[in-house]
Amino acid sequence: MANENKKDFNKMLHDSKDMPKYQIITDEASIKKYGGDRMYFAPPIEYDKIMKLIPYGKIVTVGEIREYFAKLSGADFTEPITAGIFVSIVAWASFQRDKDKTPYWRTLKANGELNSKYPHGIEEQKKLLETEGHTIITRGRKNIRYFVQDYQNYLFDLSKLK
Repeated sequence: MANENKKDFNKMLHDSKDMPKYQIITDEASIKKYGGDRMYFAPPIEYDKIMKLIPYGKIVTVGEIREYFAKLSGADFTEPITAGIFVSIVAWASFQRDKDKTPYWRTLKANGELNSKYPHGIEEQKKLLETEGHTIITRGRKNIRYFVQDYQNYLFDLSKLK
C-alpha cells in the first residue's frame, strides 16, 4: 500500500462497503479454479476478528481464513483479492492503534510466506515471528522470499472457533 502514514486504516477497517455479500460468478475458468460459482465477500472487520484469535506461537494463512469464511457463510469460496487487501488493512490499522492490537504478523500468505505489505515489511514480521519461536527460511536466488519453516506444524485450526 502507498502513503500508509496518510491513511486512516482504522476507518477503513470499520467501513463494511455493504459486506458481507455474495456474488454469483459465471466465468468458467474461475468456477473450475475455485470449485463453484458462489463467491463470498467478508468485510474487513471480520478479518480483524479472526486474526485477533490466533494465539502466541500459532499462525494462519490468508487462504485458511478465506476457507473458514466460505464454510461459515455457505459459499463456495471467499473472494481472494479483497481478502489480501483486507488483511493488509488489519495490519496497518493495528499498527496505527495504541491499544487493542491485532497480532497480524501471525497471518501469512500461501505456503507460509511472510507478507511484505505489513508495517515495516518482512524484517518486522520476521522479527516478531522469531520472537514466538518460528524459524524463517529464504527461497530463491534473485527474488528472495521468506517463509516460516514447517509452517503446517504451527497452523491454528480455525474450525475450533465455531
